[in-house]
Amino acid sequence: MYLDNFKLPIEKEDNLIRERMIHNGGLHGYIDNLHPCGLFSAKRLYEINFDTITVFYGENGSGKSTLLNLIANKLRLHRVAPLNSSELFDSYTRECAYSLGYDDGGQKCRIPAGSSIITSDDVFDYMLAVRTNNQDIAENMEEAREEWAGLKFGETIKFSGLEDYEKIRLQVLARRKSLTRRQFIKKTAGEEVKLGSNGETAFEYFDSRLKNDTLYCLDEPENSLSPGFQLALAELIAKMARFCGCQFILATHSPFFLSLSGARIYDLDETPVDIKNWWELKNTKTYFDFFYKNRRFFMREDPDLD
Repeated sequence: MYLDNFKLPIEKEDNLIRERMIHNGGLHGYIDNLHPCGLFSAKRLYEINFDTITVFYGENGSGKSTLLNLIANKLRLHRVAPLNSSELFDSYTRECAYSLGYDDGGQKCRIPAGSSIITSDDVFDYMLAVRTNNQDIAENMEEAREEWAGLKFGETIKFSGLEDYEKIRLQVLARRKSLTRRQFIKKTAGEEVKLGSNGETAFEYFDSRLKNDTLYCLDEPENSLSPGFQLALAELIAKMARFCGCQFILATHSPFFLSLSGARIYDLDETPVDIKNWWELKNTKTYFDFFYKNRRFFMREDPDLD
């Protein structure tokens, strides 16, 4: 386990606010947004002790994503999507503290290279980028189809300057006997990335990026994933945590991730924040109540009977 403990600078919040006010114009300087100051002190959350899988649970606005981003920033984890933070976020991060775990040989761990935070924005941006890229390639393919015949059977292009180099290169390529029209189009236009549904693409994103012996912060990984793919990703996380030397810190609402075996769950809806079992959480109880109320539709009973 790479990360063992993380401490929040609750006792330093007043100083952070005062210093920022002075920076903004004196003792009465205006601060646009105090976040994250006051968020965790109100919940009496001072530190987090980690397990191989640690989960932050809570309703929107409970601070679970903020907590995940504080950890990621303090550890300087790789991130793709930029963080839209408040003016106090960086100074608050600097005052946070953490301690690392020990390996099986009793040596203090380091945060592995390649450790990262993966957010729902990363997945959405990836799907959008792939679709945009595929659209560009489709347009290039149409141009390549129209260009191929002229290059292969038309007049030989004469070299009169560097501006002709690319046209001559394409003509030489088109006239190769070993290269079919389809191969020419593929080489010049590029190859589209095969896309399934949003859920399939999102799952493949995680599946291709999660590597062995790494620490990951995952912010609401359930977004874009159907229940089936949520289960598949939860199984992948469980295997990588157990067999592949990975540590995971998640912020989630999903019962499929909350129920990961052995996960330490911090309920940020409680004051003070408490460690709970997944079946004790409000979200999972809501699901249970709904399905229990409608259990006759899933059992060998007549659904028309009250």
